[in-house]
Amino acid sequence: MEPAKEFEITVRRPTVAEHQMLWQAAGWGTVDSRMAEASLARSVHAVVAEAEGRVVGMGRIVGDGVMYFYIQDVAVLPGYRERGVGRAIMERLLAYIRANRYEQGLAFVGLFASPGKEGFYERFGFRDHSPGMTGMFLVMEDAAPAREDRETGGSGEENSEGRESP
Repeated sequence: MEPAKEFEITVRRPTVAEHQMLWQAAGWGTVDSRMAEASLARSVHAVVAEAEGRVVGMGRIVGDGVMYFYIQDVAVLPGYRERGVGRAIMERLLAYIRANRYEQGLAFVGLFASPGKEGFYERFGFRDHSPGMTGMFLVMEDAAPAREDRETGGSGEENSEGRESP
């Protein structure tokens, strides 16, 4: 089936199912649906690309919405790549940042590019700033302690003064 030549960009978050489908199509693996739901809900801004009644691309912004913006989850179904969908998603995301950043200061806009996609993002002004500045990240895979454990330091037991018992 030949993909439609036209698509529409809609300002909305992808659903969890749409997000998971596009993540897998991009080769990023899978993501826990509850985690995806919570993460999507905290997006600063998001768009989806729709064609033939279905979502064929997405992109979103996370950050503080004033000075720091991080472009996340830009993904397009394989059959719709090289058709301007990714470009349209990026244009809409960057337009949002231009319109909503703090007008008297700078805006730091970051992203991670999949291998081989660096040139795509360079067209929008993104640059590798190393060695002067290096992008770094930490992946935390272990589950965080339960809230009560964080508040008590781990044992969950407190003495009468509200401090953890030895």
